[in-house]
Amino acid sequence: MKLLIRSAPGDGPASPELAGRLKWTVIVVIVAMGILIGRLWQLQILRGRQYFEQTVSNVVHERYLPSIRGKILDRNGIKLADNRPTFAIYITPKSFHDAELESLATMLNLTDEERELVWERVQEGRARKPGRAVLVLDDQSKERAALVAQAKLTLSAVEVRDSMYRYYPHERLAAHVLGYMNQLRAEELDELGGQGYDASELIGRYGLERAWEPYLRGKKGIERYVANAKGERIDDPASADLIEGPRFEAPVAGHNVVLTIDYQLQKIVERAVRHHAAASVAVVEVDSGRILALASTPSFEPNTMTGRLSQAEFSLLMSDPRKPFVDKTLRQHYPPGSTYKFVSAVAALEDGLVDEHEKIRTPTWFRVGRRTFHGDTCDKRTNLIEALQTSCNTYFWKLAVDEKYKVGIDRMAVVARDFGFGAPTGLGLNGDVAGRVPTKLWYEERGPFKVGYTVNAAVGQGDVEVTVLQLAMAYAVIANGGSLYVPQIVRRVETASGQLVKDYEPQLRRRVRASSETLAAIRRGMWRVVNDPGGTAHQYGHSEVVEYAGKTGTAQVRNKRREPEHVKGWHPHRHHAWFAGFAPAVDPEIAVVVLIEHGGAGGKNAAPVARRVVEGYFKEVRKRELPGAEPAAKNTASKAAGEPQPPTPGLGWSGAESMYPQTAAKIREYRRRQKAKQEAAK
Repeated sequence: MKLLIRSAPGDGPASPELAGRLKWTVIVVIVAMGILIGRLWQLQILRGRQYFEQTVSNVVHERYLPSIRGKILDRNGIKLADNRPTFAIYITPKSFHDAELESLATMLNLTDEERELVWERVQEGRARKPGRAVLVLDDQSKERAALVAQAKLTLSAVEVRDSMYRYYPHERLAAHVLGYMNQLRAEELDELGGQGYDASELIGRYGLERAWEPYLRGKKGIERYVANAKGERIDDPASADLIEGPRFEAPVAGHNVVLTIDYQLQKIVERAVRHHAAASVAVVEVDSGRILALASTPSFEPNTMTGRLSQAEFSLLMSDPRKPFVDKTLRQHYPPGSTYKFVSAVAALEDGLVDEHEKIRTPTWFRVGRRTFHGDTCDKRTNLIEALQTSCNTYFWKLAVDEKYKVGIDRMAVVARDFGFGAPTGLGLNGDVAGRVPTKLWYEERGPFKVGYTVNAAVGQGDVEVTVLQLAMAYAVIANGGSLYVPQIVRRVETASGQLVKDYEPQLRRRVRASSETLAAIRRGMWRVVNDPGGTAHQYGHSEVVEYAGKTGTAQVRNKRREPEHVKGWHPHRHHAWFAGFAPAVDPEIAVVVLIEHGGAGGKNAAPVARRVVEGYFKEVRKRELPGAEPAAKNTASKAAGEPQPPTPGLGWSGAESMYPQTAAKIREYRRRQKAKQEAAK
């Protein structure tokens, strides 16, 4: 382009220098205009929508309307986890200035920990959706709520809202079953943000609160509104046009979860073990697998776990060697001791190697190679029923490895797995572990196989390990005549208004490969354990209220070295005390397993707990009449062919008297002598 620069009239031609300057000035102006037009095109056309949305987000605020979490109820509708009204403090990060934190802290007299928490939550909210109010302090007092409400003019970004806070009305009761809730961590929010979770929200951390979170949680509502730069709400119609989508989405309450747990029985169970340093108990219905009580001690207080636990409080709980956070019914496995002896007995009976009446020579010692095993509960000759009654180790050692019988470790493993050992129960709670059922191959993968391994396995020692719930389900199989169920702890799910969402029926896992005659023989032996004066549970476990049956166990621990007593009454070098059984002895309804960790002798320490649980069930639970109560279903599986049937359902003495007449006569004589001694003492 050629520029012609004319001078004013009367002037001579423009100088070349001036013409050059004007030329470059025009070029610069044209380029600048081009850049400006391009930038406007980029902002208006290419990125206009993006900037519009950012502008709207600066004035359109979203307020979450929390849903009410579903309740957790026992089988009769008693609330085990509920919500209580309280106050919560929210802050809108976009409108909140950092300097205002000092004013808020002074006004509410915040602790250093609370102040840090408020700061963290505001920063998290600012990084995500600054226009959305975030929860900074929950479960606040009326006094604090009033102060925040009064300071609305000076702290416009801070507001107080009515809220519902999770609480557990019975405190520690069934804590491992119920679990607790706690605040989401920042790293979890990246994963769960798409599911509607936001910073500072509580989530189920353990137990049913975690496992059933999708049902319990519900769905939050949202209210969208326009606010000015000060955070003040604007309700004029013109501003409403800035809001895309619905202005209000109502919250949806979470579902209620109704358990198979019986509140009254759970109290009885926890009361029965409260004086033991570490223990666990499982009670299940034998004909359905429904769990009536599940207790693990020491426990924790779920109300203190909700929200934010201080580091000092957390360290105190974690330093307890008894592991209060571990559910000992599911997560911990132990050698079962003599409660496991029925496994080798079932194998021998099913394979025809022995019958229940055959006498075997059972000295108080048993030699395998150069090693001698000692057992001190045997007579010179013992049959299977007597061996169960007296817990004769030599009898079961002989069944396992003696050339005449030689059940062997692999055959025992087959029977054990058939009864549910060596695999998770399928409850789906708190990380249900498998335990261990060793085989010859399992040992050979770790070194040379030794016959002593089989000897140990026959009496539930060595590398055999089971959980309390596994043992309860196995004893339910013995009691019901051969049906292994998947344990069940949730009976049904309902809406907040009580409408049925989902109903859970008993789930049969399989029928075990054991005849009714074999299981009847095992039951007869276990009846004598508790009710015959020579039984290992009779002295401390016999009941005048209800006849029940079972097996004691004293499981050796590997660490016999005496250690300092870190917790009163808890001795890590002592054996574990077991009792596993079912009640009533005739026509059973429940299976009960008790483990006293490092509790010593099973007959002396675990059997009394089982007796209190069984008596409590029949005196306080079974006989009550409550609206909507589910009576324990009557079991008929024990009415197998060839097994004598009593004329009464088994409550009291008359049931087993007709079933075991010879033993009954012995017991009547024993009681007569005891009564005579008592009268003489008076």
